[in-house]
Amino acid sequence: MVTTQDTRDDVRAGIVAAATQLLREKGANAVTTRAVAQAAGVQAPTIYRLFGDKDGLVDAVAEHVMAAYVSGKSVAADASTGDPVTDLRAGWRLHVEFGLTYPELYALIATRGSRAPSPATVAGLDVLRRRVRRLAAAGLLRVDEERALLMIHSAGNGTILTLLGMPPDQRDVGLGEAMLETVLSSILATTPATPDTTAKAVAVTFATVLPDLPGLTDAERALMAEWLHRSLTHPTP
Repeated sequence: MVTTQDTRDDVRAGIVAAATQLLREKGANAVTTRAVAQAAGVQAPTIYRLFGDKDGLVDAVAEHVMAAYVSGKSVAADASTGDPVTDLRAGWRLHVEFGLTYPELYALIATRGSRAPSPATVAGLDVLRRRVRRLAAAGLLRVDEERALLMIHSAGNGTILTLLGMPPDQRDVGLGEAMLETVLSSILATTPATPDTTAKAVAVTFATVLPDLPGLTDAERALMAEWLHRSLTHPTP
């Protein structure tokens, strides 16, 4: 039996699909309430009732496209090659490819300002966080996990927005790989074949396994984590 909720979900999905098509074919400026309503075959008040306003509709479009992308990226992350650096490279390239494939949408996502990110964006960061944790667990990081995460994320977004700001036929096709190598040289302690045994690399690795150490109370783990964080963030003499 078809319920009111089924009908509502179908209408919502149709509106998101229509808005997504307009965005891809005609750009962000084409995604107006009137144009989307016409393309979806609904009245404008329906959009306001389902999404609140145009910004809510744009968020729904972003989440729709990003969710499909993140789903594929999550599968790739779970199907690890066994080499955390190789997996990170694959994730970086997929991210850059997505940004260049959906330029209008990516620009909207990247310039949200102070508004909270969509659940799909948060899920994408979680995938990256898992990749970074694998690097740390393998003893391959020279910086703490959060710093590595932020460096990779910032460099990736900056690379994509820089490329999108260039005419397609004038883009530096090697920029993405060059930026990746720059970031890796800053965050990796060494190559996967010979794990680094310097004090900082060992501390990063130890911080990764700290939550799983047996025989410690929560307070003891918290104190040890504070010591490790202080050591990792202390300037090298």
